[in-house]
Amino acid sequence: MRDLYEAQRAMRQMRRQAMARGVMAVLDIGTSKVTCIILQFDGPGQFRETDGVGPMAGQSSFRVIGQFTTQSRGVRYGEIETMADVERCVRHAVQGAQKQAGVRVDHVIATISGARPASYGLAGEIPLRSGKVTEEDVAAVLAACDAPDFGKNREVLHAQPVNFAVDSRSGLSDPRDIVGNTLSVDMHVLTIDGFAASNLVHCIRRCDLELAGVGSAAYAAGRAALVEDEQELGAACIDMGGGVTGVSLFLKKHMLFADAVRMGGDLVTRDISQGLRVPLPVAEWLKTRHGGLEATGRDDREMIDVTGEPGEDWDGERRFVSRADLIGIMRPRVEEILDGVREILEAAGFDQMPSRQVVLTGGASQIPGLDTLAMRILGYNVRIGRPLRIQGLAQQHTASCHAATVGLALHAANPQDEWWDFEMPAERAGVVGLRRAYRWFRNNW
Repeated sequence: MRDLYEAQRAMRQMRRQAMARGVMAVLDIGTSKVTCIILQFDGPGQFRETDGVGPMAGQSSFRVIGQFTTQSRGVRYGEIETMADVERCVRHAVQGAQKQAGVRVDHVIATISGARPASYGLAGEIPLRSGKVTEEDVAAVLAACDAPDFGKNREVLHAQPVNFAVDSRSGLSDPRDIVGNTLSVDMHVLTIDGFAASNLVHCIRRCDLELAGVGSAAYAAGRAALVEDEQELGAACIDMGGGVTGVSLFLKKHMLFADAVRMGGDLVTRDISQGLRVPLPVAEWLKTRHGGLEATGRDDREMIDVTGEPGEDWDGERRFVSRADLIGIMRPRVEEILDGVREILEAAGFDQMPSRQVVLTGGASQIPGLDTLAMRILGYNVRIGRPLRIQGLAQQHTASCHAATVGLALHAANPQDEWWDFEMPAERAGVVGLRRAYRWFRNNW
């Protein structure tokens, strides 16, 4: 764990240096697309390295000065499968964004959407020797959280303190200078497959870029698509990407749980391709132009030309299918994805949250009728979420499919505290270590 701690600290320091120089790139490598946006920061004076221990510590103001999206190749289920193809896509996206921005960037912060995420809840408690909480006490109580065995080849992606308590006073975001006898903490740890993480790092380096951080796509999408009240009172963000559907749960402005369903919009496209015997580009066009999930009597009479690609000249006999047939192919797969989401929410104890709002985002969330079907299957209030507007972002990048990209930009400029942001004590003598399996922090709020 010490090596991981030092590696994460090194990336955080690299990010601070990039922000001090004024520019940094955000890279979202997905199954369907690769997006790069370049951020310009207002200067080193705007970045406060140790300003607060809460969810918005170290804020900085920024704007987008370059942005580019290209089709993704070589990525499956949110993980790199063909390194050379992904490298070409990343280079193309970064070069396009740099050309628009008129600057060169050396540092990027990237998302990872697959990699089989797993959430854990750790807890720690220490006595307060001085009678009030100091910076050293915060570091010591985080060090008191003994990490369980995450399994072979698992890497910690996020390790965020989500709740501090001094004696019986819980729900503290910044406990420093609070008087008491004991300090305790709940920490959410998100782990991912180590091979998937290593491949991402290797790809970034092959592109002659320095990796200044990695963030969960599900976490980033939640930060962008959930409004402030939803993050505070409790909500689930369902990021429906091309290869993976990410699930993240927020409460008190912290992510408390994340998981993923290894299915996404690309499977719907493949089902259309196989069911209607059309090429994948035609299937994707049918899904986006004519797709839906709720059939009506009129859909039986609405005939769609599936002979060839849109705009292509065709001299032979044309072939048509009804929109009802198209919906009949799409709906079972979307229901399967939503059933997987429902199982995750049930396992996480989502029904115990004060507010049970579900927000759908990501490219596949734009299928007409999805919110109605999701409400029926999940049993909660559902809305379609678009990412927050950030300064300089072009209109085409404000669609739901770019929620993770926008959220990662917010994460880069407004980071939440993580375990490696604090100086861990060299000795842990007298520190009581506690650990527990993750289910829910229902008793801590």
